[in-house]
Amino acid sequence: MTPHTAMVLAAGLGKRMAPITDTIPKPLVKVAGKSLIDWGLDSLAGAGVRRAVVNVHYLADQLETHLMERTAPLIEISNEREQLLDSAGGIIKALPQIGSEPFYVLNADTFWTDSDKPNLVLLAEGWNDASMDILLMIAHMNQAVGREGGGDFSMSNTGQLRRLKPGETSPYIYAGAAIIHPRIFANAPSGKVSLNRYFDEAIAADRLFGLPMDGIWLTVGTPDAIEEADAAIAKQGIHG
Repeated sequence: MTPHTAMVLAAGLGKRMAPITDTIPKPLVKVAGKSLIDWGLDSLAGAGVRRAVVNVHYLADQLETHLMERTAPLIEISNEREQLLDSAGGIIKALPQIGSEPFYVLNADTFWTDSDKPNLVLLAEGWNDASMDILLMIAHMNQAVGREGGGDFSMSNTGQLRRLKPGETSPYIYAGAAIIHPRIFANAPSGKVSLNRYFDEAIAADRLFGLPMDGIWLTVGTPDAIEEADAAIAKQGIHG
């Protein structure tokens, strides 16, 4: 099962990237000569995704103009100019565009490098509709560039994820890419809501899983992190 549709979460304000984001939206910040959102969209195209729904809010006109230049994947805009809806709220608003099949979700401000097989293909190969509602791409701390703080989840040897208990540590990070089945949003109210709510619901139902990624994972949260990411990409011998 390879999803042919993706949702790219690109509506955030990017306040920590100021002053760069005073004039451009964070997804258009460039790392190694390529905008953050294009790193993700190129990964989707490489995995065979035909259509990507991108939500826009902050400096939305700039982002839309940039996205019009792309031919693959086909871009559809989900307009959040009136209200920023957070991660799950943005997805719920876009469900009529996304459809009824499992789909990729990507954060527009994180990206990664691939090894022999693209990580998004590995994620699709790891999907099990019978046992999963959400499958997260997971990076180990030693694969992470620009990460501050600890891990996000504990992970069993079967890939099942749990929240960390007080005082517990983990090297496992949500790497900003996932496959989600839209059934988890059945009867969901519209409005502002985080994906963390649905992660927790999937955990309670034993249906949240993670799949370790290959390569390195990069997050660019502040202007200072751009140089570190540029250097890491150059070390990998990859060009934007």
